[in-house]
Amino acid sequence: MEEYSKDLLRLGIIEAKAGSKEAARRYLDRAIYMTRTFEILAEAWFWMGEVLTDPVEKRKALENCLSHDMRHSRARRALAILDGKLKADEIINPDNLPAAPEGARQSDAQRFMCPKCGARMSFAPDGRQTLICDYCARNQVIGAGSQEAEEKDFIVAMATARGHGKPLQEQVFHCNGCGAEFILPPNQISSSCAYCDSPHVVSLEKTKNLLAPDGIIPHAFDQKRATKLLIDWVEGNGIKPEKKVDLPRGLYLPLWTFDIGGAVDYTYEIVNARSKSFRHRELELAREEPVRITDQYPIMVNDLPLPASKKPSSVFLKLIPTFDMQSIKPYDPRFLASWPAEIYDVPMADASLDARSQAYKKYKTDLPALINNANIVHTSSANLMIESFKLNLLPVWMTELPFNGREHLVLINGQNGVVSSDVFDKAQKEYEEEGGLFGFLADLLND
Repeated sequence: MEEYSKDLLRLGIIEAKAGSKEAARRYLDRAIYMTRTFEILAEAWFWMGEVLTDPVEKRKALENCLSHDMRHSRARRALAILDGKLKADEIINPDNLPAAPEGARQSDAQRFMCPKCGARMSFAPDGRQTLICDYCARNQVIGAGSQEAEEKDFIVAMATARGHGKPLQEQVFHCNGCGAEFILPPNQISSSCAYCDSPHVVSLEKTKNLLAPDGIIPHAFDQKRATKLLIDWVEGNGIKPEKKVDLPRGLYLPLWTFDIGGAVDYTYEIVNARSKSFRHRELELAREEPVRITDQYPIMVNDLPLPASKKPSSVFLKLIPTFDMQSIKPYDPRFLASWPAEIYDVPMADASLDARSQAYKKYKTDLPALINNANIVHTSSANLMIESFKLNLLPVWMTELPFNGREHLVLINGQNGVVSSDVFDKAQKEYEEEGGLFGFLADLLND
Protein backbone atom coordinates (compact mmCIF):
# COMPACT_ATOMS: atom_id res chain seq x y z
CA MET A 1 0.00 0.00 0.00
CA GLU A 2 2.80 2.43 0.85
CA GLU A 3 4.53 1.70 -2.48
CA TYR A 4 1.25 2.51 -4.22
CA SER A 5 1.06 5.78 -2.24
CA LYS A 6 4.60 6.67 -3.34
CA ASP A 7 3.62 6.07 -6.97
CA LEU A 8 0.58 8.33 -6.58
CA LEU A 9 2.74 11.05 -5.01
CA ARG A 10 5.31 10.75 -7.80
CA LEU A 11 2.62 11.07 -10.47
CA GLY A 12 1.11 14.07 -8.64
CA ILE A 13 4.49 15.83 -8.55
CA ILE A 14 5.05 15.15 -12.26
CA GLU A 15 1.65 16.63 -13.15
CA ALA A 16 2.25 19.64 -10.86
CA LYS A 17 5.60 20.40 -12.51
CA ALA A 18 3.98 20.02 -15.92
CA GLY A 19 1.30 22.59 -14.99
CA SER A 20 -1.61 20.11 -14.98
CA LYS A 21 -3.07 21.27 -11.66
CA GLU A 22 -6.35 19.32 -11.75
CA ALA A 23 -4.63 16.03 -12.55
CA ALA A 24 -2.03 16.74 -9.86
CA ARG A 25 -4.76 17.36 -7.27
CA ARG A 26 -6.43 14.03 -8.06
CA TYR A 27 -3.20 12.07 -7.62
CA LEU A 28 -2.22 13.97 -4.46
CA ASP A 29 -5.70 13.59 -2.92
CA ARG A 30 -5.50 9.83 -3.46
CA ALA A 31 -1.96 9.65 -2.04
CA ILE A 32 -3.05 11.51 1.11
CA TYR A 33 -6.04 9.19 1.53
CA MET A 34 -4.04 5.98 1.03
CA THR A 35 -0.87 6.59 3.06
CA ARG A 36 -0.15 6.52 6.78
CA THR A 37 3.49 7.58 6.43
CA PHE A 38 4.35 11.04 7.75
CA GLU A 39 7.01 11.60 5.10
CA ILE A 40 4.58 10.93 2.22
CA LEU A 41 1.82 12.96 3.89
CA ALA A 42 4.10 15.97 4.35
CA GLU A 43 5.35 15.89 0.76
CA ALA A 44 1.84 15.36 -0.67
CA TRP A 45 0.42 18.30 1.31
CA PHE A 46 3.30 20.51 0.21
CA TRP A 47 2.69 19.82 -3.46
CA MET A 48 -1.05 20.25 -2.86
CA GLY A 49 -0.20 23.76 -1.67
CA GLU A 50 1.80 24.30 -4.86
CA VAL A 51 -1.17 23.58 -7.14
CA LEU A 52 -3.87 25.36 -5.10
CA THR A 53 -4.57 29.00 -6.04
CA ASP A 54 -6.86 30.11 -3.20
CA PRO A 55 -4.65 31.63 -0.43
CA VAL A 56 -6.79 30.15 2.38
CA GLU A 57 -6.69 26.65 0.91
CA LYS A 58 -2.97 27.00 0.13
CA ARG A 59 -2.27 27.96 3.76
CA LYS A 60 -4.22 24.96 5.05
CA ALA A 61 -2.22 22.63 2.81
CA LEU A 62 1.12 24.07 3.92
CA GLU A 63 0.12 23.93 7.59
CA ASN A 64 -0.93 20.30 7.13
CA CYS A 65 2.50 19.64 5.63
CA LEU A 66 4.25 21.18 8.64
CA SER A 67 2.01 19.28 11.06
CA HIS A 68 3.57 16.07 9.69
CA ASP A 69 7.09 17.45 9.30
CA MET A 70 8.00 20.61 11.22
CA ARG A 71 11.39 20.70 9.49
CA HIS A 72 9.96 20.86 5.95
CA SER A 73 11.99 23.84 4.72
CA ARG A 74 10.15 24.34 1.42
CA ALA A 75 6.78 24.55 3.20
CA ARG A 76 8.17 27.05 5.72
CA ARG A 77 9.56 29.13 2.87
CA ALA A 78 6.23 29.01 0.99
CA LEU A 79 4.37 30.14 4.12
CA ALA A 80 6.83 33.01 4.54
CA ILE A 81 6.04 34.14 0.98
CA LEU A 82 2.32 33.81 1.68
CA ASP A 83 2.70 35.92 4.85
CA GLY A 84 4.72 38.60 3.05
CA LYS A 85 7.87 37.91 5.09
CA LEU A 86 9.73 36.85 1.97
CA LYS A 87 9.48 38.15 -1.58
CA ALA A 88 9.55 35.62 -4.38
CA ASP A 89 11.99 37.74 -6.40
CA GLU A 90 14.50 37.68 -3.49
CA ILE A 91 14.77 33.88 -3.47
CA ILE A 92 18.07 32.59 -4.81
CA ASN A 93 19.37 29.30 -6.09
CA PRO A 94 21.81 28.08 -3.37
CA ASP A 95 23.77 26.19 -6.02
CA ASN A 96 24.33 29.38 -8.02
CA LEU A 97 24.73 32.35 -5.68
CA PRO A 98 24.83 35.77 -7.37
CA ALA A 99 28.14 37.62 -7.25
CA ALA A 100 28.16 40.68 -5.01
CA PRO A 101 28.73 43.95 -6.87
CA GLU A 102 32.13 45.54 -6.35
CA GLY A 103 33.11 49.09 -5.52
CA ALA A 104 31.15 51.92 -3.96
CA ARG A 105 27.37 52.11 -3.84
CA GLN A 106 24.66 54.34 -2.44
CA SER A 107 23.11 53.49 0.91
CA ASP A 108 20.77 55.05 3.45
CA ALA A 109 21.93 56.59 6.72
CA GLN A 110 20.15 58.13 9.71
CA ARG A 111 21.18 61.38 11.40
CA PHE A 112 20.36 62.18 15.04
CA MET A 113 20.03 65.90 15.81
CA CYS A 114 18.56 67.73 18.83
CA PRO A 115 14.92 68.76 18.20
CA LYS A 116 15.43 71.84 20.44
CA CYS A 117 18.65 73.45 19.23
CA GLY A 118 19.68 71.43 16.15
CA ALA A 119 23.02 70.27 17.58
CA ARG A 120 24.05 66.64 17.26
CA MET A 121 22.97 64.02 19.82
CA SER A 122 25.14 61.15 21.02
CA PHE A 123 24.41 58.00 22.99
CA ALA A 124 25.45 58.35 26.66
CA PRO A 125 26.79 55.15 28.32
CA ASP A 126 25.40 56.08 31.74
CA GLY A 127 23.07 53.14 32.30
CA ARG A 128 19.97 55.23 31.54
CA GLN A 129 20.07 54.55 27.79
CA THR A 130 19.62 58.10 26.54
CA LEU A 131 20.67 60.33 23.67
CA ILE A 132 22.16 63.58 24.99
CA CYS A 133 22.56 66.82 23.04
CA ASP A 134 26.18 67.96 22.88
CA TYR A 135 25.11 71.62 23.23
CA CYS A 136 21.96 72.07 25.35
CA ALA A 137 22.13 68.74 27.27
CA ARG A 138 18.59 67.80 26.24
CA ASN A 139 18.14 64.03 26.62
CA GLN A 140 15.94 61.48 24.93
CA VAL A 141 15.27 58.00 26.35
CA ILE A 142 15.89 55.09 23.97
CA GLY A 143 13.83 51.94 23.89
CA ALA A 144 11.33 52.80 26.61
CA GLY A 145 8.94 49.88 27.01
CA SER A 146 10.69 47.82 24.33
CA GLN A 147 10.44 44.05 24.29
CA GLU A 148 13.06 41.36 23.76
CA ALA A 149 15.00 41.25 20.51
CA GLU A 150 13.13 39.20 17.94
CA GLU A 151 14.76 36.20 16.32
CA LYS A 152 14.70 35.71 12.56
CA ASP A 153 13.46 32.61 10.79
CA PHE A 154 16.48 30.66 9.53
CA ILE A 155 14.75 29.20 6.45
CA VAL A 156 13.54 32.61 5.30
CA ALA A 157 17.00 34.18 5.64
CA MET A 158 18.74 31.31 3.87
CA ALA A 159 16.41 31.69 0.89
CA THR A 160 17.89 35.12 0.10
CA ALA A 161 21.36 36.33 -0.84
CA ARG A 162 21.61 38.23 2.45
CA GLY A 163 21.87 34.96 4.34
CA HIS A 164 24.97 34.02 2.35
CA GLY A 165 26.55 37.39 1.59
CA LYS A 166 29.45 39.36 3.01
CA PRO A 167 29.74 43.16 3.22
CA LEU A 168 30.76 45.04 0.12
CA GLN A 169 34.14 46.71 -0.18
CA GLU A 170 32.90 50.29 0.11
CA GLN A 171 29.65 52.11 0.85
CA VAL A 172 28.83 55.71 -0.11
CA PHE A 173 26.85 57.96 2.24
CA HIS A 174 25.21 61.33 1.71
CA CYS A 175 25.24 63.60 4.78
CA ASN A 176 21.84 65.17 5.41
CA GLY A 177 23.51 67.96 7.40
CA CYS A 178 26.00 69.53 4.97
CA GLY A 179 25.38 67.61 1.76
CA ALA A 180 28.84 66.05 1.64
CA GLU A 181 29.32 62.46 0.49
CA PHE A 182 31.80 60.17 2.13
CA ILE A 183 32.82 56.53 2.10
CA LEU A 184 32.20 54.41 5.16
CA PRO A 185 34.62 51.48 5.47
CA PRO A 186 33.07 48.00 5.25
CA ASN A 187 33.98 47.25 8.87
CA GLN A 188 31.67 49.96 10.21
CA ILE A 189 27.93 50.57 10.22
CA SER A 190 28.09 53.95 11.96
CA SER A 191 30.29 57.04 11.66
CA SER A 192 30.38 60.83 11.84
CA CYS A 193 30.54 63.12 8.81
CA ALA A 194 34.11 64.22 8.15
CA TYR A 195 32.94 67.84 7.59
CA CYS A 196 30.05 68.70 9.92
CA ASP A 197 30.63 65.86 12.41
CA SER A 198 27.01 64.70 12.17
CA PRO A 199 26.65 61.11 13.41
CA HIS A 200 25.10 58.63 10.94
CA VAL A 201 23.98 55.00 11.17
CA VAL A 202 23.46 52.73 8.16
CA SER A 203 19.96 51.44 7.54
CA LEU A 204 20.90 47.85 6.74
CA GLU A 205 17.37 46.72 5.93
CA LYS A 206 17.67 48.90 2.81
CA THR A 207 21.06 47.39 2.01
CA LYS A 208 19.94 44.17 0.39
CA ASN A 209 23.16 42.21 0.62
CA LEU A 210 23.39 42.56 4.39
CA LEU A 211 21.33 41.44 7.38
CA ALA A 212 20.39 44.14 9.88
CA PRO A 213 21.16 43.68 13.60
CA ASP A 214 18.34 42.24 15.71
CA GLY A 215 19.62 42.92 19.21
CA ILE A 216 22.12 45.07 21.09
CA ILE A 217 23.61 45.40 24.57
CA PRO A 218 24.21 49.13 25.09
CA HIS A 219 27.49 50.47 26.45
CA ALA A 220 27.23 50.92 30.23
CA PHE A 221 30.24 53.13 31.07
CA ASP A 222 32.51 55.76 29.53
CA GLN A 223 36.16 55.89 28.44
CA LYS A 224 37.35 57.10 31.86
CA ARG A 225 35.94 53.99 33.53
CA ALA A 226 37.35 51.75 30.77
CA THR A 227 40.82 53.27 31.26
CA LYS A 228 40.65 52.61 35.02
CA LEU A 229 39.67 48.98 34.38
CA LEU A 230 42.58 48.59 31.95
CA ILE A 231 45.07 50.02 34.46
CA ASP A 232 43.80 47.76 37.24
CA TRP A 233 44.04 44.70 34.95
CA VAL A 234 47.59 45.51 33.79
CA GLU A 235 48.79 46.10 37.35
CA GLY A 236 46.96 43.05 38.70
CA ASN A 237 48.69 40.79 36.18
CA GLY A 238 52.14 42.30 36.73
CA ILE A 239 52.44 43.45 33.11
CA LYS A 240 54.84 46.26 32.24
CA PRO A 241 54.00 47.76 28.82
CA GLU A 242 57.05 48.46 26.65
CA LYS A 243 55.71 51.80 25.39
CA LYS A 244 52.73 54.13 25.63
CA VAL A 245 49.33 52.43 25.50
CA ASP A 246 46.51 54.08 23.51
CA LEU A 247 43.33 54.91 25.40
CA PRO A 248 40.57 52.29 24.98
CA ARG A 249 38.24 52.93 22.03
CA GLY A 250 34.55 52.13 22.41
CA LEU A 251 32.77 50.15 19.69
CA TYR A 252 30.31 47.32 19.08
CA LEU A 253 31.27 43.86 17.78
CA PRO A 254 28.81 41.57 15.95
CA LEU A 255 27.73 38.19 17.32
CA TRP A 256 25.52 35.49 15.82
CA THR A 257 23.29 33.46 18.14
CA PHE A 258 21.42 30.36 16.93
CA ASP A 259 18.52 28.32 18.27
CA ILE A 260 18.93 24.66 17.36
CA GLY A 261 16.21 22.03 17.64
CA GLY A 262 15.29 18.56 16.48
CA ALA A 263 16.93 15.35 17.66
CA VAL A 264 20.13 13.34 17.51
CA ASP A 265 19.47 9.87 16.04
CA TYR A 266 21.46 7.12 17.73
CA THR A 267 21.83 3.36 17.75
CA TYR A 268 22.94 1.54 20.89
CA GLU A 269 23.55 -2.05 21.94
CA ILE A 270 22.13 -4.03 24.84
CA VAL A 271 22.92 -7.65 25.72
CA ASN A 272 20.39 -10.33 26.63
CA ALA A 273 21.05 -13.76 28.16
CA ARG A 274 19.48 -16.57 26.12
CA SER A 275 18.23 -19.98 27.22
CA LYS A 276 18.28 -23.16 25.15
CA SER A 277 16.34 -26.43 25.45
CA PHE A 278 18.60 -29.51 25.66
CA ARG A 279 17.09 -33.04 26.02
CA HIS A 280 13.87 -31.76 27.58
CA ARG A 281 15.77 -29.72 30.17
CA GLU A 282 16.03 -25.96 30.26
CA LEU A 283 19.67 -24.92 30.62
CA GLU A 284 20.73 -21.33 31.24
CA LEU A 285 23.61 -20.49 28.97
CA ALA A 286 26.23 -17.87 29.83
CA ARG A 287 26.38 -16.65 26.25
CA GLU A 288 25.04 -13.10 25.69
CA GLU A 289 24.05 -11.72 22.31
CA PRO A 290 23.96 -7.94 21.57
CA VAL A 291 20.75 -6.37 20.36
CA ARG A 292 20.80 -3.04 18.53
CA ILE A 293 18.10 -0.45 19.18
CA THR A 294 17.58 2.85 17.31
CA ASP A 295 16.13 5.88 19.05
CA GLN A 296 16.22 9.70 19.13
CA TYR A 297 17.35 12.17 21.79
CA PRO A 298 15.50 15.53 21.58
CA ILE A 299 17.73 18.62 21.32
CA MET A 300 17.02 22.26 22.12
CA VAL A 301 19.96 24.68 22.22
CA ASN A 302 19.06 28.32 22.86
CA ASP A 303 21.25 31.20 21.69
CA LEU A 304 24.45 29.33 20.85
CA PRO A 305 26.95 32.21 20.32
CA LEU A 306 29.45 32.51 17.47
CA PRO A 307 31.57 35.57 16.61
CA ALA A 308 30.45 37.30 13.42
CA SER A 309 33.79 39.06 12.93
CA LYS A 310 37.08 37.32 12.14
CA LYS A 311 39.48 40.07 13.20
CA PRO A 312 39.28 39.93 17.04
CA SER A 313 37.73 36.45 17.11
CA SER A 314 40.10 34.60 19.49
CA VAL A 315 40.09 37.32 22.17
CA PHE A 316 36.41 38.13 21.57
CA LEU A 317 35.56 34.44 21.93
CA LYS A 318 36.98 34.45 25.45
CA LEU A 319 34.95 37.53 26.30
CA ILE A 320 31.59 36.33 24.93
CA PRO A 321 30.58 34.19 27.97
CA THR A 322 31.03 37.17 30.29
CA PHE A 323 28.09 39.05 28.70
CA ASP A 324 24.60 38.77 30.15
CA MET A 325 22.75 37.68 27.02
CA GLN A 326 19.39 37.97 28.80
CA SER A 327 19.81 41.76 28.75
CA ILE A 328 19.93 42.01 24.93
CA LYS A 329 17.53 44.70 23.74
CA PRO A 330 15.89 45.17 20.34
CA TYR A 331 18.26 46.96 17.96
CA ASP A 332 17.73 50.70 17.74
CA PRO A 333 20.10 52.76 15.55
CA ARG A 334 20.12 55.52 18.18
CA PHE A 335 22.31 53.31 20.38
CA LEU A 336 25.06 53.74 17.75
CA ALA A 337 24.98 57.55 17.61
CA SER A 338 28.70 58.52 17.83
CA TRP A 339 29.65 54.87 18.46
CA PRO A 340 31.30 52.78 15.69
CA ALA A 341 30.05 49.27 15.03
CA GLU A 342 31.56 46.53 12.92
CA ILE A 343 29.65 44.82 10.15
CA TYR A 344 29.85 41.04 10.21
CA ASP A 345 32.35 39.43 7.86
CA VAL A 346 31.28 35.85 8.69
CA PRO A 347 28.13 35.15 6.62
CA MET A 348 25.16 33.77 8.51
CA ALA A 349 25.13 30.64 6.33
CA ASP A 350 28.74 29.81 7.27
CA ALA A 351 28.15 30.54 10.96
CA SER A 352 25.03 28.34 11.00
CA LEU A 353 27.03 25.35 9.75
CA ASP A 354 29.55 25.85 12.57
CA ALA A 355 26.76 26.24 15.14
CA ARG A 356 25.02 23.04 14.03
CA SER A 357 28.32 21.12 13.99
CA GLN A 358 29.32 22.32 17.44
CA ALA A 359 25.94 21.47 18.98
CA TYR A 360 26.04 18.00 17.42
CA LYS A 361 29.57 17.29 18.66
CA LYS A 362 28.66 18.48 22.15
CA TYR A 363 25.62 16.22 22.42
CA LYS A 364 27.39 13.34 20.72
CA THR A 365 30.02 13.47 23.49
CA ASP A 366 27.45 13.78 26.29
CA LEU A 367 24.91 11.30 24.89
CA PRO A 368 26.15 8.12 26.68
CA ALA A 369 25.77 9.79 30.09
CA LEU A 370 22.34 11.14 29.12
CA ILE A 371 20.97 7.66 28.32
CA ASN A 372 22.38 5.70 31.28
CA ASN A 373 25.81 4.99 29.78
CA ALA A 374 24.46 2.85 26.95
CA ASN A 375 26.93 1.47 24.41
CA ILE A 376 26.33 3.81 21.45
CA VAL A 377 27.53 2.45 18.11
CA HIS A 378 26.20 5.14 15.74
CA THR A 379 24.86 8.71 15.83
CA SER A 380 23.44 11.00 13.16
CA SER A 381 22.69 14.71 12.92
CA ALA A 382 20.19 14.30 10.07
CA ASN A 383 17.28 15.53 12.22
CA LEU A 384 19.19 18.43 13.79
CA MET A 385 18.09 21.81 12.46
CA ILE A 386 18.74 25.53 12.91
CA GLU A 387 15.37 27.01 13.92
CA SER A 388 16.16 30.73 14.21
CA PHE A 389 18.97 33.21 14.70
CA LYS A 390 19.81 36.74 15.80
CA LEU A 391 22.55 39.17 14.82
CA ASN A 392 23.57 41.01 17.98
CA LEU A 393 25.93 43.90 18.73
CA LEU A 394 28.01 43.60 21.92
CA PRO A 395 29.74 46.60 23.55
CA VAL A 396 33.52 46.49 23.96
CA TRP A 397 36.42 48.84 24.62
CA MET A 398 39.48 48.01 22.53
CA THR A 399 43.17 48.85 22.70
CA GLU A 400 46.58 47.28 22.03
CA LEU A 401 49.14 46.44 24.71
CA PRO A 402 52.85 46.48 23.67
CA PHE A 403 54.37 43.52 25.51
CA ASN A 404 57.03 40.88 24.78
CA GLY A 405 57.95 42.47 21.47
CA ARG A 406 54.49 42.67 19.91
CA GLU A 407 51.09 44.33 20.16
CA HIS A 408 48.51 42.30 22.12
CA LEU A 409 44.79 42.97 21.56
CA VAL A 410 42.89 43.84 24.74
CA LEU A 411 39.08 43.89 24.88
CA ILE A 412 37.01 45.17 27.80
CA ASN A 413 33.41 44.07 28.22
CA GLY A 414 31.43 47.31 27.85
CA GLN A 415 28.59 45.90 29.92
CA ASN A 416 30.38 44.78 33.10
CA GLY A 417 34.09 45.61 32.73
CA VAL A 418 35.57 42.10 32.33
CA VAL A 419 38.93 42.26 30.51
CA SER A 420 40.14 39.72 27.93
CA SER A 421 43.42 39.49 26.01
CA ASP A 422 45.84 37.04 24.43
CA VAL A 423 48.33 38.06 27.14
CA PHE A 424 48.50 35.55 30.03
CA ASP A 425 45.69 36.54 32.34
CA LYS A 426 45.42 35.03 35.81
CA ALA A 427 42.00 36.47 36.44
CA GLN A 428 40.63 35.18 33.14
CA LYS A 429 42.09 31.72 33.82
CA GLU A 430 40.28 31.57 37.16
CA TYR A 431 37.06 32.62 35.44
CA GLU A 432 37.41 29.88 32.82
CA GLU A 433 37.98 27.22 35.48
CA GLU A 434 34.67 28.14 37.09
CA GLY A 435 32.87 26.42 34.20
CA GLY A 436 29.34 27.61 33.52
CA LEU A 437 28.61 28.99 30.07
CA PHE A 438 32.32 29.31 29.28
CA GLY A 439 32.77 25.63 30.11
CA PHE A 440 30.03 24.74 27.63
CA LEU A 441 31.61 26.94 24.95
CA ALA A 442 35.08 25.54 25.69
CA ASP A 443 33.78 22.00 25.22
CA LEU A 444 32.45 22.97 21.82
CA LEU A 445 35.79 24.46 20.81
CA ASN A 446 37.70 21.41 22.00
CA ASP A 447 35.44 19.21 19.90
